[in-house]
Amino acid sequence: MSREIVVERRGSVYLVRFEDGSKAYLAIREDPERGVMELVETYTPPQHRGKGVAKALVKKAVEDAKKKGLKIVPICSYSVYYFIKHPEEREILADEFRRLGDEGLRNYFKERLAAEKGH
Repeated sequence: MSREIVVERRGSVYLVRFEDGSKAYLAIREDPERGVMELVETYTPPQHRGKGVAKALVKKAVEDAKKKGLKIVPICSYSVYYFIKHPEEREILADEFRRLGDEGLRNYFKERLAAEKGH
């Protein structure tokens, strides 16, 4: 993408707005009592896929979670994929996900993909 990806937060959603009127988003749930931010669902319109948009959305959520002292619970398949591709960011993951390691995260990714396709 030649233009900078601008991510904004609106309530429990991170958004990227495109000139064609479409939007990409990452839906989250914050649970301060548990100390976590759940990354629930990521969507990028087909015409904007493969340009780093979903990565920018997850990266912004990770930055915000760090600032708030929250751990990440990756639920949507893309958020799991992000942590497979960016092992340097895994310290932000909730303990049960951080302990999975490479193979465990890959297996969890496959589970999440299967669950999402079952919708």
